[in-house]
Amino acid sequence: MSGSATASVMARTELKGLALGFGGVVIFGLTLPMMHIALTGLDPYFVGVGRAILAAGVAALFLAVTRQPFPPRALWPGLAIVSLGTIFGFPLLATLAMRHVPSAHGGVVLAVLPLATAMAGAAMAGERPSLGFWLTGIAGSAAVLVFSIIEAGDAAHIGWGDLLLIGSVVCAAIGYAQSGVLARRLGGWQVISWALVLSSPAIVVTTWLLSGPINWNAPVEAWLAYCYLALMSQYFGFFFWNRGMMMAGVAKTGQLQLLQPFVTLAASALMLGETVGWRHIAFAMAVVLLVGLGGRMRVARPILP
Repeated sequence: MSGSATASVMARTELKGLALGFGGVVIFGLTLPMMHIALTGLDPYFVGVGRAILAAGVAALFLAVTRQPFPPRALWPGLAIVSLGTIFGFPLLATLAMRHVPSAHGGVVLAVLPLATAMAGAAMAGERPSLGFWLTGIAGSAAVLVFSIIEAGDAAHIGWGDLLLIGSVVCAAIGYAQSGVLARRLGGWQVISWALVLSSPAIVVTTWLLSGPINWNAPVEAWLAYCYLALMSQYFGFFFWNRGMMMAGVAKTGQLQLLQPFVTLAASALMLGETVGWRHIAFAMAVVLLVGLGGRMRVARPILP
């Protein structure tokens, strides 16, 4: 195959991967508003960690029906990292953060996730973003920091909600990058499926230790939100996201997360009636512009065997 033909195939593959990644962004963009709704009647630890119990059950069914081979032992440490980042760390910290800040606020703070994902991708997936990519990403992070301080109403500190959100960003970025690495060996949806199934004993024990009694009389809206978080945010969203990272790369796909604040802001206004003011929009657009510029910068990816 000629060089031009190879380049054309790679471009089409990357474009398809970005389209799949965008589907994941839309699904994940509804996560924070859904957390707020679920917390109206359910324990935060049951929402943050317990939702993975339902997701793990569905994942086990998919793996059994499709007769997926058991992952080799060499991949278990990577699957453990995925579990810690995307099944325990991000869901739990983000859920706890929603007790302190509105989801619209959280959506803007999470706009820094593309930079964090690119950093994790450079460290774990062997990708090498250019200097321009890093500079624009750092500028976007600075904008998010300023927004957080202003929203806290005190330039001397950042609130607990922001600290929890920052922790969730770190967890998600590491989990995303490791998912992108493993997707090359296992496939996109298989990564999150095996991560859920293999960690299911820890999920059950953690939920039992941390959460209070299940409120079976919680409002229907809370249970519907819980189901969305379990099935979409915790499971099916990764079908799109992991496959997209496998095809387009961790850093490039991660840049699509710059659209996530707008999805979250729109959902917060429509579903929760939260006030989305000019400050939210201005900071979100500033971060999107800066990280979007980074998406135009060169990112060197390792050549796969």
